[in-house]
Amino acid sequence: MSSDNSERHAVGPDMASDLARWSETLAGIARTGMGFTESLYERERFEEVLHVAGDIKAAAAGVSGSDTARDEFVGEWVESIGEGVPGYVTPKVAIGAIVGNDDGEILLVQRKDSGVWLYPTGWADVGYSPAEVAVKEVHEETGIECVPTRLLGVVDGQRMGFSRFGMYMLLFHCRATGGSLDPHPLETGDVGWFAQDQLPEATAGAGWWGDMAFDAINGIQAPATFDDVRDPIWRT
Repeated sequence: MSSDNSERHAVGPDMASDLARWSETLAGIARTGMGFTESLYERERFEEVLHVAGDIKAAAAGVSGSDTARDEFVGEWVESIGEGVPGYVTPKVAIGAIVGNDDGEILLVQRKDSGVWLYPTGWADVGYSPAEVAVKEVHEETGIECVPTRLLGVVDGQRMGFSRFGMYMLLFHCRATGGSLDPHPLETGDVGWFAQDQLPEATAGAGWWGDMAFDAINGIQAPATFDDVRDPIWRT
């Protein structure tokens, strides 16, 4: 039997989101400090901050007081610490592609692990520009060739609630130019073209990106979007 004396305490979704954000922010500060400092004293202080961040993240997960959960979070954070500039912790960057065809339809991918449908997405790869990642991910996941036309927006995934860690999504509009539907055998369950009123039931987040995506597909020009600045910035 485990000696972990954790208790599950449910917290509301808003509080859980805040706790997760605060924990990742504290962990990011501590990991960056550990990446730059040469002082053993400062390193010990940063390690203590990581443990506090781990406790907060455990609370966000509903397992308050869990040493096991906290230590797992701290272990993941410590493994990712670099030295100097490579150790400066920043949000991960994901690239999304809104691909339209001549029939005004959008290209969607069904995730093999969850069954959820979404536009093609992928992590930004070193050595590629964001637009190049969009083209690469679309072709790898769907078999469709495309050309990026413009940036639709930049989204804070953690603020939007679809990421538990710091993550920015750069969303591009792309025009399909060729290829044929050919889902990736490991990552993709299915792919398809869909009209706005015929999206699959398990489509993720269409409430916030749907209108923007189909406006772009239908040739409506609009400036790129970004999240409003909160006042004060730290608090929701």
